Amino acid sequence: MSRTSKVVLGLSVLLTAATVAGVHVKQRWDQQRLHDGVIRDIQRQNRKRENIRLLGEQIKLTKQLEAEREMLLAKGSQKT
Repeated sequence: MSRTSKVVLGLSVLLTAATVAGVHVKQRWDQQRLHDGVIRDIQRQNRKRENIRLLGEQIKLTKQLEAEREMLLAKGSQKT
């Protein structure tokens, strides 16, 4: 095998290995980004559920407060 053929073969092997390594790194990076996105989505869904629960609790407490206020106003108007 001539010296030129060995150099060309070596460069070819080197470029192939670099391409495979580059693709592998890119896939890992993409996979990590996808994983991070899924985690963020799950956290967002959990926050939304918690906010909806808190909103429901606030609505319930507001209705309770309004009912108590109306009772107090009704008692106050009966005394006068």
